Amino acid sequence: MEKLILVAGARPNFMKIAPLLREIDHHWKDQLRGILVHTGQHYDYEMSQAFFDDLEITPPSYSLGVGSESHAVQTARIMMAFEEVCFKERPDIVMVVGDVNSTVACALVAKKLQIGVAHVEAGLRSRDLSMPEEINRMVTDVLSDWLFVSEESGVFNLRAEGKVESSIYYVGNIMIDTLFHQLSRLNNSNDNFKRPEGPYAVMTLHRPNNVDDKGKLQEILEAIQEIGQELPVYFPVHPRTRQRMEEFSIIEKFNNPKILLLPPLSYKDFLRLWKDAHLVLTDSGGLQEETTALGVPCFTIRENTERPITIEKGTNILVGTTGTGILSAYEDFKKGISKKGRIPKYWDGKTSQRIISTLAS
Repeated sequence: MEKLILVAGARPNFMKIAPLLREIDHHWKDQLRGILVHTGQHYDYEMSQAFFDDLEITPPSYSLGVGSESHAVQTARIMMAFEEVCFKERPDIVMVVGDVNSTVACALVAKKLQIGVAHVEAGLRSRDLSMPEEINRMVTDVLSDWLFVSEESGVFNLRAEGKVESSIYYVGNIMIDTLFHQLSRLNNSNDNFKRPEGPYAVMTLHRPNNVDDKGKLQEILEAIQEIGQELPVYFPVHPRTRQRMEEFSIIEKFNNPKILLLPPLSYKDFLRLWKDAHLVLTDSGGLQEETTALGVPCFTIRENTERPITIEKGTNILVGTTGTGILSAYEDFKKGISKKGRIPKYWDGKTSQRIISTLAS
């Protein structure tokens, strides 16, 4: 039996790994043993047993607890701790997902130990080297033996970078597996969250470029507050963003009926909230994809995106990070100028099957 270590460094990573673990457990457990490692890169407000129960997976076999630090220190700590796991388990393959520091750190450790490396969401590029995630993506793809791609642009990018064709697998979007799985399990009642009545918008905001500068954060929130005059905006606030809003003494100004500040929500509660929204505003990568999969209009508050298919085929519009850009896009939205979009190839909830069958063969 071959050993497959799956690495998670932050909450969204678990969403991508869960369908892979379920696929192994349901169909391949005689051939593959999946070992879940949580590096502890990000503190998580709800990493409880209920979290893993919702995902229908067991808690990690290893929790490395590296914590938050500078990029260099955090990456080094992850490498040191993960190397010990590899020495103990002697895996055949290490699978990394996404683009966090844990992704590149564990890929580098595995490669130097001559362990096969598989990267899920390979080939995504924003062309913005000021984003640490872009550097992580590029380096991880150089190290990987299996490059599992979520959209056509990823295949194009990897070919242009000289990757061997036999290492590139266009398998679809693993996050859509989790989305469809959780949608099928939603019920109409929930004690923790009640969906708003009437039209509303949902926003998430967490990227350092948007929240760490007081002027930029205030400009974005003032534009959102103007939208809120006509469309209530529900805003589950990321811990980093809340910390900055408190630090800049602006949290009271924006916690009002126009922008309703919520605590961080579980995946299911957040899905209940945004799936019926008239509009989603975000700087998240994953939510750009999920809104495209469900046909929900999305404004991405960034200057670029590594997920161009959400713009080319989906419901996503890149609105920039200025108040003017956000409000201009909203004016078009009010006039009925919005993208209908269509679901990209292989975003069918079966990506985990394609990935695991490839590795098992």
